Amino acid sequence: MGKQRLENLSHGDVFAIMGAFFFREKVIMTLTHTSSSPRIGFVSLGCPKALVDSEHILSRLKAEGYDIAESYQGADLVVVNTCGFIDAAVAESLAAIGEALAENGKVIVTGCLGARNDGSFVREIHPRVLAVTGPHATDEVLQAIHAHLPRPHEPFVELIPPQGVKLTPRHYAYLKISEGCNHRCTFCIIPSLRGSLVSYPMGNVVNEAEKLLNAGVRELLVVSQDTGAYGADIRYRTGFHHGRPLKTHITTLTQELDALGRAHQAWVRLHYVYPYPHVDDLVALMRGAAESEGGLLPYLDMPLQHASPRILKAMQRPAAPEKVIDRIRAWRHALPQLTLRSTFIVGFPGETEDDFLTLLQFLEEAQLDRVGAFPYSPVNGAAANALPDALPEEIKQERLARFMETQAAISARRLQNKIGQTITVLVDHLAEAKQIKQGRKKTVIALARSAADAPEIDGLVQIADGRRLLPGMFVKVHIEAATEHDLIGHVGNQESEARD
Repeated sequence: MGKQRLENLSHGDVFAIMGAFFFREKVIMTLTHTSSSPRIGFVSLGCPKALVDSEHILSRLKAEGYDIAESYQGADLVVVNTCGFIDAAVAESLAAIGEALAENGKVIVTGCLGARNDGSFVREIHPRVLAVTGPHATDEVLQAIHAHLPRPHEPFVELIPPQGVKLTPRHYAYLKISEGCNHRCTFCIIPSLRGSLVSYPMGNVVNEAEKLLNAGVRELLVVSQDTGAYGADIRYRTGFHHGRPLKTHITTLTQELDALGRAHQAWVRLHYVYPYPHVDDLVALMRGAAESEGGLLPYLDMPLQHASPRILKAMQRPAAPEKVIDRIRAWRHALPQLTLRSTFIVGFPGETEDDFLTLLQFLEEAQLDRVGAFPYSPVNGAAANALPDALPEEIKQERLARFMETQAAISARRLQNKIGQTITVLVDHLAEAKQIKQGRKKTVIALARSAADAPEIDGLVQIADGRRLLPGMFVKVHIEAATEHDLIGHVGNQESEARD
């Protein structure tokens, strides 16, 4: 996935949109198998928030004694967790529902697409589905499953692991801290799909983090629609964890997660953080983190979307890019190793050439490390659809190409500065398909990520001598070369460390 963060992403690819990461994951896994247990097929689509919803549903199914089928043919019923944010994601979801109906015939639909028109949008296209629910609807999904495939008589609660069922590799996991969003950006329909901001109780979030870390997770990726607003909906009221009073606020939560990360020598990474004033406090917390010791990483995923004040106003986004530049400079002065990631939309209705040049100038001034971009496309139900002066597709694509070229050069320059350094990385997997014969020996390339790289959306660190490395292992790597997006190196002198 490392090469796709600046490409024109299309149907079936990874989408880096508004800081949410969309990907299709057809769940092929067997949690347990007995001949008498009813079997559920599962297809999970969408962003990490939706992935967490899928994990909750699968955990409940496993606790109730259901098996998870490896194929449509082996399933008694199929659940499809959908995405409905942009047209390509809608098409992907509808195709997945159609495939499940054709291959199995008994399908329950959940997720964001299910929330459209109270489920009638899906039913009009696929009237054979058994039930349709919206996102974050574990109870409703289980009720629908019970109605069409009764639960086993004896649930096997002991079969569910303490951290629940996870769809990510065992060494990293997404930690969702809230649902919904209070912003009303004109290009976005997430509030209509997932509702306004609802923060999860502080104690529940910290307990979930503890369970994940105790289960061997080496990296927690904190996600939500608006991470920096955590607690705003409940006026930051006091929560409790093990009897300790804790303010329900992102700064307090981050302090708790940082302490847990250090105690377990695990990374904590923040995603989708608007540049609120209190982000300065988060950056200050990052200053105390050492990547080799775990804790809060010097990494901010900050969705900015554009840099022209006129376009930002049309988007109903904060319109003070010059202040953002000043804050970026201040953050980097205080924390030179800080990695900044953002996403942008090009070709928004009414965007002039001058607006676009303002965006390119912003890129040059901001010198962001990781950037995702996509051309504007109308989303059913978005207020931006009514804006005048929609741009032709060829202009959108031409601007996207120029944007990509500008940012690729910035990325390449910044990565070149890391050549000669020795950095800590987290191994994701071994690239067995890339074995290179060298005489009688083979070189196995390990693919890892540095503190600057989130999974699926950022770059990779390629380790040539990776034969003895394992996924979930932290290792020191000496950087020898760099491309536009990735680093290349070899294992340093310090011994690697893996968690059993």
